[in-house]
This record gives sequence, structure tokens and C-alpha cells, in this order.
Amino acid sequence: MRNQTIALLPGLMLTALIAAFSLSIEHTLKLTFLNPLLIAVFLGMAIQNCFGIPTYFRPGIHFSMKRILRLAVILLGLKLSLTEVLAVGPVGLMIVISSSVSTFYLTCWLGRCLHINRKLTHLIAAGTSICGASAVVATNSVIDSSEEDMAYAITTITGFGTCAMLLYPWVPALFQISPQAFGIWCGASIHEVAQVIAAGFQNGIVSGEFATITKLSRVLLLIPIVGFLGWENQYSSLHSNKTNRSNVPVPWFVVFFGLLVCVNSLNLVSESIKSLILSVNQFLLCLSLAAMGLETTLNRLAKIGLKPIYLAALSWLFLSLSSLLMTRVGVNAAF
Repeated sequence: MRNQTIALLPGLMLTALIAAFSLSIEHTLKLTFLNPLLIAVFLGMAIQNCFGIPTYFRPGIHFSMKRILRLAVILLGLKLSLTEVLAVGPVGLMIVISSSVSTFYLTCWLGRCLHINRKLTHLIAAGTSICGASAVVATNSVIDSSEEDMAYAITTITGFGTCAMLLYPWVPALFQISPQAFGIWCGASIHEVAQVIAAGFQNGIVSGEFATITKLSRVLLLIPIVGFLGWENQYSSLHSNKTNRSNVPVPWFVVFFGLLVCVNSLNLVSESIKSLILSVNQFLLCLSLAAMGLETTLNRLAKIGLKPIYLAALSWLFLSLSSLLMTRVGVNAAF
């Protein structure tokens, strides 16, 4: 047991250093589009492809990609509460659910039409329809895709989310939508939480608050969608091996994620402790994605081709336009 622990240390120390450096860059430059998760991926990839990784780093890197990653996804539950979801209102919730679910299934269908591998399609579908890089991380925890697929999905989704963050603030003047409607549209269609906040508050405090609350309610869709993908992936594996279907395992980390959402909704954790845990969890997420970058080679990444970029672009455009249409009809009437 002691030897196994010692074997993990080199890889854990390397990923921890990359994570700390990524967070320091994001904190110093204060640029919203420089997501520390994306920085960690790129730094890991740069080290792997420029210098290579000795074998004694592998155990700690694999531990970071699997065990620490699932712990980080579970702790994301402390960001959400059912009270915030209800604050969006029935119209806002209808927009969030219908636009996100339709985008997810459309992306999966387009992925099959473009002959993109199923796991990469699922990563792009979840990242676009739910919450960007965090959704990609959570989805990869249950479908166990390749490091190249995960790096590709995070890069494309973060890129289109940045485009949305920069373009959306110009829309209110063009379409004359209310601050409430603009906030809900941002929360329902921009990928990352930080990108939503940056775009929403550029149109005022009301838009910013509605954008943040709407985005947090959208993140709750991680539970049913990631849970379903995990069950489907495990069922398919067991079915292909002709194993008893009743033995399909439960993705327990998704269950624990849901339990933490309930704990947070009941205010059982003080704000100071919750803030500390979420800060540590951001570090754990960066550490896990640094490990993923360290396992990614550019040669294998290039073999994937350009089709996933087309898929991510079409998925983003559909989500953006459909949620804008629903927002203009529903929210403008409500407010």
C-alpha cells in the first residue's frame, strides 16, 4: 500500500504544479476567456508533446484523471441549489430545459450524420447544451473517452463560448429585448459560467443576475443527462459482452453530486466552508485536466479532423438561435 502511494507522488506533484500555475495565470491576467481548465489542458499538452513524460509519472497522472476527477465533479454540487433554480420562474425553466435537451439530441444526431465517433459526439453535446468544460469533464467520467477527444471537445466548446461572450452584448440594441430576457438568454445558451457572467453584466445588473441564476439552473441538467450517458455506456459494454443486464452498475458519483445539491439547498454547509471547498475543487479540476493534457498527443489529435468543429459550431448556433426565439416570445410576454 505504501509503495503504491509513493508511486503516485511524481505524477500528482507534476499535475498539481501545472494546476497551480494555471490558476495563477487566470488570477493575474483576469481575462474571462482564459479559463484555467483550458490553460491546464494546454500546458499539459505542451509538456507532453515538447518533452515527453517518463513512465514513473504515469501512475499519478492516471490517478488524477480518474479518481480525483470524479471527486471534483461530485463537489460541483455545492455550487447549486434548488432555490436558485426556482428563482428563474416557470418560463425561464421551460426555456432552459427545452433548449438544452433539444440541443443535446440534435448534436447527437448530427454527430451520427457526420460520422463522428459516439464518445466525442457525447462530449460536445453535453458541453454545448449544459455547461462547457465542466460538463465535458463530468461526461468523460462516465463514458471514459480518449484524452484527445476530451481535449478537442474542451477547446472547441470554450472557443465558441468565448465568441458568444463577445457577440451577445451587441444583441439587445439590435432586437430590443428586455434586460430580464437578455439575462435568461445568456444563461440558457452561453457555455461557461464565467462567460455567462461576463456577457450578462455588460447589459446591466438585472441582466447579470438573471443570467447567473439561469445558468446555475441549467447546470442541474448534469444529473439526468450524465446519469443517462453513464448508464447507457455501461449497459452497452455489458450487453456487448453478453453479461446479465440486471448487473448494470450505477454511476454513483452522479448520485453523490445530486446529494450535495440537496445538502446545499438545505443550507447545511456554511458559506465560509463552502467557499473554501469550491476553491479547492477548482484546483482539483485543473489538476485533473492537466493530467488529461499530459496524456494527449498532437498526432492523435490531428487524426480526428475538422468535422467535430463543424458539429460544435452547428450545435452552438442552434442553441443560441432557438433559445433567443423562445426568450423573445416567452420572457418578453412575461415581463
